[in-house]
Amino acid sequence: MKGKIHSIESFGAADGPGIRFVIFFHGCPFRCQFCHNPDTWGSMKYEEKRADELLNQALRYKTYWGSDGGITVSGGEPLMQIDFLLELFKKAKAKGVGTCIDTSGACFTNQGEYFEKFKELMNYTDLLLVDIKEINDTRHQVITGQSNKNVLKMLE
Repeated sequence: MKGKIHSIESFGAADGPGIRFVIFFHGCPFRCQFCHNPDTWGSMKYEEKRADELLNQALRYKTYWGSDGGITVSGGEPLMQIDFLLELFKKAKAKGVGTCIDTSGACFTNQGEYFEKFKELMNYTDLLLVDIKEINDTRHQVITGQSNKNVLKMLE
């Protein structure tokens, strides 16, 4: 299985505790007016990478992470590629790597197969950074183009 990866930052200091290897995933269902990475939305600028390939690349920087650092996945929206993310985080935890998901919760659902995968993913996730764009649903729809109801359900 391969993930669609937009870009990588090898020395992130603002995406979770410690020094982070930050993997920016391609794609996002939101269209936020103030998006930091709109080029991840739908462009064809991405590379397909295997989980082992990314993990091996990340592990080259492990000595810089200290006890708090690790891997952060961001985007775009990493939860759009939940199968790939689950594989990556299982392998990362097997190597003792700290894991963090930076998400808008845009594609979350508490129904069916996706929810089962999400619950499993949480077993391999040390930190979940949830970017709530706007608590008021009407304003959220103006800002992102979609409701925030699924984001709030994820936080439950």
